[in-house]
Amino acid sequence: MNYQCLMIDDDITIAENTAEYFNIFDVSTAYVNSYEEAEAFLEHHQVSLLLLDINLGSRSGFELCKQIRRRYDMPILFISARSSDDDILTALHIGGDDFIAKPFSLSVLLAKVQAVLKRYEKAAETASAVSAKAVSEADTPEQYTISDGLILDTRLHRIVRGGEQISLKAMEYKMLLYLLENRGRVITKDEFLQNVWGDTFIGEGTLSVHIRHLREKIEPNPAVPSLIKTVWGVGYLLGEPDES
Repeated sequence: MNYQCLMIDDDITIAENTAEYFNIFDVSTAYVNSYEEAEAFLEHHQVSLLLLDINLGSRSGFELCKQIRRRYDMPILFISARSSDDDILTALHIGGDDFIAKPFSLSVLLAKVQAVLKRYEKAAETASAVSAKAVSEADTPEQYTISDGLILDTRLHRIVRGGEQISLKAMEYKMLLYLLENRGRVITKDEFLQNVWGDTFIGEGTLSVHIRHLREKIEPNPAVPSLIKTVWGVGYLLGEPDES
């Protein structure tokens, strides 16, 4: 079964009340109360957005966020009474898209969730439409050389390494193509969100996840990237800086 929202909070009353309120306004929402329940739920259901508490009994929402980011791509909004600068920065740096402090207004939280869902779904639809249009309009393969022996086929939206073909998701393709078209120039995070995602509301955590997935597909050693480089505090660079 598909859900728009999953609430992960060890406070059963808060989780239950939030899910009940969201469902009244036709945002299909389920809730779980532990790290283990969240993992099991995500194995068997598709979820569009997570509301995640930091404290999950003996486990940490930070730990769960990192685990989820390795496997899934969805907006994650942290909700917690822990609202120090360190907690907020940690939440955002590990892949959270936003941070909401407790106590919160159910009506305001619902409006925020609806806005994120709408924008995220619109970005995904735009990416799919661009991908379909590019494939239908291309009569012959057009290729970009990523590095020696590594090619992007823009007709099939695949990476070719020797005889191996590596599939790309729609947003991964758009990001890689944009980097190749702007090789040697630092692409700021805001530019990525504006020109590739078409939506500046998408969080930097989601952007970082896609960059990591791209590196896993093209880098000889994703842990020490040599192709897509991070320019700390600014953005990303493919290739050597253009000095001209």
